Amino acid sequence: MRLNTIDWIAYALTIIGGINWGLVGAFNFDLVAAIFGEMSALSRIIYVLVGLSALYLIYTGTKLGKTVHHDPHAKVVR
Repeated sequence: MRLNTIDWIAYALTIIGGINWGLVGAFNFDLVAAIFGEMSALSRIIYVLVGLSALYLIYTGTKLGKTVHHDPHAKVVR
């Protein structure tokens, strides 16, 4: 499966969101707020884009799971 541009953007934003939540949980430090301002218009847009990216990845992951069929008897070629 090849990733298109939207897939890459969604992965990057979701990783950024994950790192940000890790920093919030571990150090009570919100990197997005530190860079763009606490609840500024830009930081709110980034939070929304991260959330939409996660929803997109959930959608594409479930779609992928329905199209990929695993054959337990298939031989593995290495």
